[in-house]
Amino acid sequence: MNLENVLIKLKIMKKRNRIIYWIATVWLALGMVSTGIVQLIQMEEEVQMMEHLGYPVYLLTILGVWKVLGTVAILIPKFPLVKEWAYAGFFFAMSGAVCSHLAVGDEPITLFGPLLLVVLTLISWYFRPEERKTIAVARKATNK
Repeated sequence: MNLENVLIKLKIMKKRNRIIYWIATVWLALGMVSTGIVQLIQMEEEVQMMEHLGYPVYLLTILGVWKVLGTVAILIPKFPLVKEWAYAGFFFAMSGAVCSHLAVGDEPITLFGPLLLVVLTLISWYFRPEERKTIAVARKATNK
């Protein structure tokens, strides 16, 4: 395999990774914004779920605000450190939702939404382009 073939393969892989990133990120954003809005308007089903899980209802507002702000953070260009915090927040919130449902003995179907958002968070984070990573910013700063 010559250098030209290697470069072509790398270019194809980079394009594939970018497509995977954007598909996962768009679905993650839709999931976080939609659940965030539902929490902000405190739909009756959400209020009942929070009470069932043993959490105070005011937590809905906090989660809703952070989900919407986190979505903005992962979608806008620049600010890679803020993106890292948003991804971490999504992971903690959704893995916490999974653990909460398991702790109260909910049906396995209740895990689908939070697990899907955990998976989308991990895929989006893993495949994010270099310029959206904090390490890229650190490399750029030291190469000046």
